[in-house]
Amino acid sequence: MQDSFYVHPSSWVDEGARIGAGTSIWHFCHIMPTALIGERCNIGQNVFIDNRVTIGNGVKIQNNVSVYNGVEVEDDVFLGPSMVFTNVINPRSFVERKSEFRRTLLRRGCTVGANATIVCGVQIGTYALIGAGAVIIRDVPDYAMMVGNPARQIGWISRTGEKLSFDAAGSAWCAAEGQSYLLSDGRVAPAE
Repeated sequence: MQDSFYVHPSSWVDEGARIGAGTSIWHFCHIMPTALIGERCNIGQNVFIDNRVTIGNGVKIQNNVSVYNGVEVEDDVFLGPSMVFTNVINPRSFVERKSEFRRTLLRRGCTVGANATIVCGVQIGTYALIGAGAVIIRDVPDYAMMVGNPARQIGWISRTGEKLSFDAAGSAWCAAEGQSYLLSDGRVAPAE
């Protein structure tokens, strides 16, 4: 079955890890035994994927990212270089807290920029954009643009990554995808 995906000879995939067809795992990576990686993913250099991590289809994980136990990544997510996940709120080297790992969920199509930090227990919304270096400490709405430390929302973004400008009626148009969006009650969604 390994013929259906690529693993660079310098990387280590533990027995039991499940990897989908068309996925590439590049230099110096380590995939733990209960990790689940979807199809057509690109796992960059020096990436660690822990036990009980689920990675969807079409995910791109750039260099130097550790995806820890408790993280779930849906389809088409982009994880930028050296971005960071945590999995415990109050770590101590001398206190065992493996039973306290918190679930972190990255929804379909979201982007996390280089060097951003995602504190455990949050949900990143569908197609949201987390700017480089941002620190996410609470849930992020679908299509939200977040920057800073702690991160704050600075606007809305389309599925294709274009900034959305809403009119007084709560409507915006993304020319890149030919799609209109509606803003209602603090939530954005594509118009039907």
